[in-house]
Amino acid sequence: MIEKLQIVKQRYDEVADLIIQPDIITDQKRYIQLNREYKDLSLIVEKGKVYSLLLSNAKEAEQLLKEEIDEEMIVMAKMELESIQEQLPVLEEEIKLLLIPKDPEDAKNVVVEIRAGTGGDEASIFAGDLYRMYTKYCQAKNWQVSFVDASEGTAGGFKEVIFEVSGVDVYGTLKYESGVHRVQRVPQTETQGRVHTSAATVMVLPEAEEFDIEIDMNEVRVDYFCSSGPGGQSVNTTYSAVRLTHEPTGIVAQCQDQKSQHKNKDKALKVLRSRLYEMELSKKLASDAEKRMSLVSSGDRSAKIRTYNYPQGRVTDHRIGLTLYDLPNIVNGDVQRLIDELQLHQNTSKLKSAGEVL
Repeated sequence: MIEKLQIVKQRYDEVADLIIQPDIITDQKRYIQLNREYKDLSLIVEKGKVYSLLLSNAKEAEQLLKEEIDEEMIVMAKMELESIQEQLPVLEEEIKLLLIPKDPEDAKNVVVEIRAGTGGDEASIFAGDLYRMYTKYCQAKNWQVSFVDASEGTAGGFKEVIFEVSGVDVYGTLKYESGVHRVQRVPQTETQGRVHTSAATVMVLPEAEEFDIEIDMNEVRVDYFCSSGPGGQSVNTTYSAVRLTHEPTGIVAQCQDQKSQHKNKDKALKVLRSRLYEMELSKKLASDAEKRMSLVSSGDRSAKIRTYNYPQGRVTDHRIGLTLYDLPNIVNGDVQRLIDELQLHQNTSKLKSAGEVL
């Protein structure tokens, strides 16, 4: 462990020196990458300092027990040694987890797309419920939520809603939400009181920066049209809404949230870039079967990941077999407990697979 921490400290010092070099500062892509690495290494270095201090204190306490004859000092040394022996295993596990290479995508902001699936109007209403659940969760995390585009359902909710989330380690947290979410409840339109099952698909895409994926604008068809839906009547009078079509792949992105055509184009371009980036990322994951199997957040859009059962007041995550009987709070934004359990499950798998290396 000490040897590995020394290697990390050496790399930390190298990166600290690199990020102040003029040629690195002018290379935006390299500079951002090194800054992220510096931040990650800082956490390990700080834990390493605490770990080294505990080992040093333990050595001193052991030496004191061998040489000391004063009873009171012996008692104090024993207490300190017991305390250190309790702290060390916990700290070692934390360091082991930090030493596992982080997914570079985890620090990214995200574009979230929620689409109504099977279930007609009820599926659209459920998609709206999921949108409110995530916006409340993000607000509680002090993340910024920015609406991009939506197609409203005929009975409420959304056929599709797209929004951006920015903050600290957003993708690393929300990536577990990708997949099919299922709801079991009596729809508002049901007169017989029967429980129906509906579904909505959630896609969490890591937001691609310009240097992550380059788009040739000669391959993008740009269409302008009048906005509809949220935004008020004033947006409907001008061609402010923008639709971008990436002709080589057929991927389409649009935005009509802003009154400014320029701002809508920027937002749509961000979504288009993220969709293209996610497509490349999916190919990469698909080619790495071992990594794909280790992820509870495989991003498989057809995989049923969670069921919200209203009659029983329960939420079940099928990937890890977790059931919580606290549906009202969860749909009101208290998603953290589910994400914590999913992260714990994945971290345990990572530690197990990296055990021999660490």
